[in-house]
Amino acid sequence: MTGVNIESDPVVDGEGLIQAELNNTVSLKCTVGGDTLDDEELVWLRNGLTVKLNEENKKGASSVCVSPVIYDDNEATFTCQLKNNATVKASVTLRVTYPPELSGSEEVTVEEESKLVLSCDIWANPPVSSVVWALNGSMVDLLAGDFVVTTDGSISQLIASKVERSLHEGTYQCTANSPKYGAYSKTFYVTAADKTMKFPLMPMIAAIVVVILTAILAIVSRWRKIAKCFKK
Repeated sequence: MTGVNIESDPVVDGEGLIQAELNNTVSLKCTVGGDTLDDEELVWLRNGLTVKLNEENKKGASSVCVSPVIYDDNEATFTCQLKNNATVKASVTLRVTYPPELSGSEEVTVEEESKLVLSCDIWANPPVSSVVWALNGSMVDLLAGDFVVTTDGSISQLIASKVERSLHEGTYQCTANSPKYGAYSKTFYVTAADKTMKFPLMPMIAAIVVVILTAILAIVSRWRKIAKCFKK
């Protein structure tokens, strides 16, 4: 009987999965077993593509190291097989875990009657189990503040379409709860500013140009009439 076997650090679970945190290191070692000759050459594949190995790291036993683990390594499958018989192989799948990148604070100034949008990055693996928005220490009252919350699995947004100082100014907190890493939060200090009058610049410029050209044409026309009078 022939075969190959993969050992890893962290260890492989019963489903052939290796759980590894982002930026950590994963070590894989492939060895031959049974009636397989110790000098059999081994090949490593990552998602079906050959991994380049040194010559001394091919026969009888072979090791590869994933360092550091990155986002793109999530669900990557590593396969070790005999070079001369691709049916003799073993595989493991790498599952990368990471918490949401949610921390610190941000100061936000928004004019009254304008739109307020607060965004939280909740991208994590495993996905967060819940996202909670709070205002001044209490859960946001969506109805009273005319708020809308949108979540697409990567970003959670709290939106108010028309800001009122009495309703929307204050300290907001977005908290994402991870089943693996716990709670992560970000704070927003929102200040409502007085509404400023906005004038349409381009139409104003166009109107001024029209007025100036009209005045110039009127002056030219007037001087032509005066010139004709002198000629008489």
